[in-house]
Amino acid sequence: TDEIMQQEIRPLVAVDIIEQLHRQFAILSGGRGKDGAPIITFPEFAGFSEIPDDDFLNVVTYLTSIPSLEAASIGFIIIIDRRRDKWSAVKASLTRIAGAFPGNLQLVFVLRPSRFIQRAIADIGIKLYRDDFKMKVPIIMLNSVSDLHGYIDKSQLTRELGGTLEYGHSQWIHHRTAIENFAMTVKTTAQMLQSFGTDLAETELPNDVQCTEELLSSHTEHHSKLKDELKLAVKQGATLLTCIREPVTRSANSKLSPDELENVATVERLLAQLDETEKAFDQFWTKHHLKLEQCLQLRHFEHDFREVKLTLDNLMETQAGFADIGDSVTRVENLLKEQKHLEEKGQEPLEKAQSLALHGEQLIQNNHYAVDSIRPKCVELRRICDDFTNETKKKYDILGKSLELHKQLDKASQWCEAGIYLLASQAVDKCQSQEGAETALVEIEKFLITAKEHQLSNPKEFYNQFDMILTPEIKANAQRIVQKLEDVQEMFDKRQVSLKKLAAKQTRPVQPVAPHPESSPKRASPKITRPAAVEYLGQFCGAPRRGPAAQNGNYALVHIINELIETERVYVEELQSIIEGYASEMDNPNLVHLIPSALQNKKEILFGNLPEIYYFHNRIFLKEIENCIENPELLARCFLKRKEDLQIYEKYCQNKPRSEALWRQCGDSIFFQECQRKLDHKLSLDAYLLKPVQRITKYQLLLKEMLKCSKNSEGTAELEEALATVLDIIKSVNDSMHQIAITGYEGDVSELGKLLMQGSFNVWTDHKKGHNKVKDLARFKPMQRHLFLYTKMLLFCKKREENTDGHEKTASYSFKNSLKMSTVGITENVKGDNKKFEIWYNGREEVYIIQASSVELKNTWISEIRKVLTGQLEACR
Repeated sequence: TDEIMQQEIRPLVAVDIIEQLHRQFAILSGGRGKDGAPIITFPEFAGFSEIPDDDFLNVVTYLTSIPSLEAASIGFIIIIDRRRDKWSAVKASLTRIAGAFPGNLQLVFVLRPSRFIQRAIADIGIKLYRDDFKMKVPIIMLNSVSDLHGYIDKSQLTRELGGTLEYGHSQWIHHRTAIENFAMTVKTTAQMLQSFGTDLAETELPNDVQCTEELLSSHTEHHSKLKDELKLAVKQGATLLTCIREPVTRSANSKLSPDELENVATVERLLAQLDETEKAFDQFWTKHHLKLEQCLQLRHFEHDFREVKLTLDNLMETQAGFADIGDSVTRVENLLKEQKHLEEKGQEPLEKAQSLALHGEQLIQNNHYAVDSIRPKCVELRRICDDFTNETKKKYDILGKSLELHKQLDKASQWCEAGIYLLASQAVDKCQSQEGAETALVEIEKFLITAKEHQLSNPKEFYNQFDMILTPEIKANAQRIVQKLEDVQEMFDKRQVSLKKLAAKQTRPVQPVAPHPESSPKRASPKITRPAAVEYLGQFCGAPRRGPAAQNGNYALVHIINELIETERVYVEELQSIIEGYASEMDNPNLVHLIPSALQNKKEILFGNLPEIYYFHNRIFLKEIENCIENPELLARCFLKRKEDLQIYEKYCQNKPRSEALWRQCGDSIFFQECQRKLDHKLSLDAYLLKPVQRITKYQLLLKEMLKCSKNSEGTAELEEALATVLDIIKSVNDSMHQIAITGYEGDVSELGKLLMQGSFNVWTDHKKGHNKVKDLARFKPMQRHLFLYTKMLLFCKKREENTDGHEKTASYSFKNSLKMSTVGITENVKGDNKKFEIWYNGREEVYIIQASSVELKNTWISEIRKVLTGQLEACR
């Protein structure tokens, strides 16, 4: 590029030609012609012809640039004063002006030499040389200034030309340099404001309190300095305006020349520009300053949130570890004191959390820019406070019930002891008489009535109240006391029977008859008043009984077992036929010539690990399930025992896309047709290669049928676990099929741990670092992403579907981003949408809002992610 084109073109200013202007060989006095044309005067100047061309051109160029465009377009009037000079000077002046004047000319007035001879020569010369001057405007030769007054009013001419116009050349130069300096100041100030504004707009918001405070202080200090610069510039312009208007201010009769009026307009325009620039800058600064203050508020809020959250988490962890419900009245009372102490300890952080949440809501109401970041934190704080309060109330309730229970058990135990003491204190010899027996019976009946006072008359209802806290230890203690109640009650029953017999013997004559059945010692004593505690506790603690419905289900179970074994045998035979009829034939020398070249040395690709599957089912699994014919309840254990072996299907299914692609390429070859003919198969090989995929899904259907038939039986739990195992294998197979389609990931996915979940979601991202500019708030853009959750990493991919060889579409997953699970956090609910959850990374440096297709799917993912995070936490501990 031409260097000249790159240079800044700057007009001439007074300071550039200050020496030439001071020589005063040409002046712009401010006078105007009758039509408003500016007047440039060339006063008498002895060395006019010796002025260098550059100096002359610069001065006249500068003078013609000063009047407004409107005035300059009328054309300039030139007055050449050569009254004391010679014709040669007139000629030289006209020649130079004609050759170098840069503006439009209207008229040229020449005050000819006053000496007679020179005037005569001038008259002749102007006639002879007029054409040589090449001026297209009239050249008017004047004998005196009075002739000039006939063309131009005296008020527009200086005193040197017989006029009344006040003109001081030094003052004119001073005004011109001052105006141009002020214009440069205005330009420089505007550039500084613009540069500062650009810097502000491109400033990244800091991520911590200290940096934000430093940035706010730095920007505010810079802003103050610029405002001072603006004030100085305005003051400079106001002073200059006062200087230009000084003649009018000094004398009411004075008037400013048109040039001076233009100077006033210029300064006023520059002051207006300064004012507009300042207003625009102040408006921008107000927004920027508000943004920085809000950023500082946010950083303080985030800092306080982290501190309060840590305290609350520790408090919740302490509360979670507070699981003991006590095994005695004293212990429960101590636990209640500890719970009270924990509650009091939690009041301060809870109040801080509530106050911080309220502060966050106030920020939101004040239109804070980071609403999407503040609101979830407020929700989280209130949730933890509510959780702590609810959990505290729950623990108080449980401890209260525990205290009541242990008090009741203590009362029951004391009642038993009192009963035993009563029985022991009744003297046998005194009870032999009727009166003594009746007295003893009354004592016993009075004591048995006190059982109601201790709520022991209906133990079943009593125990129902405390069902939620009946731990095995408490159950054992309760059972022991109830057993004691039973024993004591039985002792009272026997004593009552004996005493009643003694009382009856005294009132009846002795008869040779057998005793009444109710008094027979061989018959169990009646238990009308006996508490039902033992019976209830036996139901509570005993094993369930099997009814006839469980036996009826055996017929259906046998049928399902037979179906499973029969289909397993067929499956093994089909696998054997594929291996022997196809895979082995690929090594048959007699058929080598029929094998297409694309199939050479690719047997492992076509059949995958089919031999491994056949070996497992033929040698191991078939035999084990055949042993379950007589014992169907053992079937679930077969699946649980072979959980790891069944993982071979994952490898087979991962290879399936490669196998299908190879089959599409070679499936119509004569080799396969010949093999199919020998085997007498109605279906081609690709149908049989699908059998393993179908078989693994068949297992889950059979197990589900077995579960329906064996509800509430002893083996139900094992069957449910076996079904879960098969479903987990199917899920792993499905997930691995998606995993092999991941493209663009530079690492090894096998190093990321177990693949736990995969699925498609809507994802919004917010990158706090490097993207959040002052001039443009980051906006969340929804994206379709397919997520792969591993134990060590969460991958974000973009799903792509491509047609392959005219067949169905196959999915691939283009890798986009990854998050280490060791540095992520999770928030369950986002913006009130129960399908959304939030994952944040590196202290919310990156935030991902994820929307699932259903609430159930969201909850499943949250549960799995929490398991990973909990596992990591436990590993760290």
